[in-house]
Amino acid sequence: MEKITIQKSNNLLFIVSVEGGGSKTNHKVYVDSGYPESLGWFDTEAFVKKSFEFLLERESKEAILEEFNISLIGKYFTEYEEEIGTQNDI
Repeated sequence: MEKITIQKSNNLLFIVSVEGGGSKTNHKVYVDSGYPESLGWFDTEAFVKKSFEFLLERESKEAILEEFNISLIGKYFTEYEEEIGTQNDI
């Protein structure tokens, strides 16, 4: 199982490291203001972590883009917003 580490750079940018299997990847993830809340999340860092768990269930850490806006996940995986919204931190 991969270890996900999240570092908040500012309110809209997170640096995510995924480590496992003898390798590590790093990702710059942008989060639009209000997007997590629209899905029922009020802890943005927890939202980013859960989003990476979602991605890692579907692809390898090496397949995840190095830099992206988190809202793009729903364009690649249509079930993302519905599924992530049911796993919120409320």
